Amino acid sequence: MRLDQAYSGNVFICSSDDYENSKAVIYGMPMDFTVSFRPGSRFGPARIREVSIGLEEYSPYLDKSITDMTYFDAGDLLLPFGNAARSLDIIGEYVGKLLADDKFPIGMGGEHLVSWPIFQEVFKKYPDLAIIHFDAHADLRESYEGEPLSHSTPLRKAAGLIGGKNIYQFGIRSGSREEFQYARENINFHPFEVLEPLKKVLPELAGRPVYVTIDIDVLDPSAAPGTGTAEAGGITSKELLDAVHAIARSNVNVVGCDLVEVAPAYDPTEQTQIVAAKVIREMLLGFVK
Repeated sequence: MRLDQAYSGNVFICSSDDYENSKAVIYGMPMDFTVSFRPGSRFGPARIREVSIGLEEYSPYLDKSITDMTYFDAGDLLLPFGNAARSLDIIGEYVGKLLADDKFPIGMGGEHLVSWPIFQEVFKKYPDLAIIHFDAHADLRESYEGEPLSHSTPLRKAAGLIGGKNIYQFGIRSGSREEFQYARENINFHPFEVLEPLKKVLPELAGRPVYVTIDIDVLDPSAAPGTGTAEAGGITSKELLDAVHAIARSNVNVVGCDLVEVAPAYDPTEQTQIVAAKVIREMLLGFVK
């Protein structure tokens, strides 16, 4: 008989073993095969779970408690190490099953390329999909060093799938000249800042299905050093939480979310994964209706 895992650190705090009655499913995507600087984000999901036991169940921001809902932590997907294409297929197949079961998917990366198959599956169910993207990097390259499967390409792929004007980018402060030009011409592009431009665009997204993807490096390295490609000049953890709450309190229909690029080895203080765990708690409470 397996002991209760809810406060073990092996699963996200308070998660249930009752898949059928769970509204949301948390799952890990331990892949960092295409990163261009520091690897290690494949260890992010497990460490986020471990530090989640330091959280309170109650969110004073939203006046809700995760003890009042049922959600399931499925663990980490088994991805073939080094095989990015097959790994993306596995992620897509799994998320497709979650959506078919009417579950709200909450993914934990892993590098940002893992979001690409999720975008594809969510778009199949919601053809009028919009994406809200928080990141330090534009991720709008067509390829990186000749490789189209790269953590620098998922939002360019998404633009080809759903149309660039259905993508809303915030906090971007790094990328090639070509990426910035492409973004200004084709994307709802809000570089450098997050909260204020987000508040302005949320009314135009009212009623639409929206997928939210967060790269932890949208935060300044002083708040989140534990990531593969840290970039100076980012936002605070408070602003990221405020942004999540702004979405939660708006009239958009959030249909899924992910948080990626936590690389625990580069942050012995644990502040990166602690921030990530809290953001996931707030998305769980704020986005899942």
